[in-house]
Amino acid sequence: MTKLQHLTDQELLQKCRQGQANAWQQVITRYERLIFSIPLNYGLTRADAADIAQLTFTTLVEHLERLHDDSNLGGWLATVARRHTLHHLRKHKREAVGQEKDIAESHFLLNTPASDATDYWERVNWLNQGLELLDQRCRQLLLLLYFAEEPPPYEEVADQLGLRVGSIGPIRGRCLDRLRAILVERA
Repeated sequence: MTKLQHLTDQELLQKCRQGQANAWQQVITRYERLIFSIPLNYGLTRADAADIAQLTFTTLVEHLERLHDDSNLGGWLATVARRHTLHHLRKHKREAVGQEKDIAESHFLLNTPASDATDYWERVNWLNQGLELLDQRCRQLLLLLYFAEEPPPYEEVADQLGLRVGSIGPIRGRCLDRLRAILVERA
């Protein structure tokens, strides 16, 4: 552990203002998971999440001298990341998770931003437990459609699972219904 890991956010930001590169690295290390999780929580890809994380840290650099409450850095960064995420969604006219008729339809899932990283990871764990209770075909289908970095086309999914392309949509719907029922029961 380095000495910087024990510093408060206020102390770290002061060192950042003094131009200490290792302090910047510590700020990034401390908050990158939180910031990265916000766009993912809205249903964006890992590449989009990485772009938003970079924008968020760039915004911090730009506002460093004007940042008044150093003690609430995590909240400030989360707000900035959320704003960049919402801007991205509007700009690309994508639907946010929770507005789609799919896995995120349930308010129990990851359709709203987690209040903190712990809350996010608890939801992820809960969702993983629900997926484990599905039969293998449903689990594989949902993992391919919703959890792959870049979801494959239906043709590829059909080949991998030995299904007809036209059956994927109806099977997906039934699998989502089963997953929702499991998650509601476990909530």
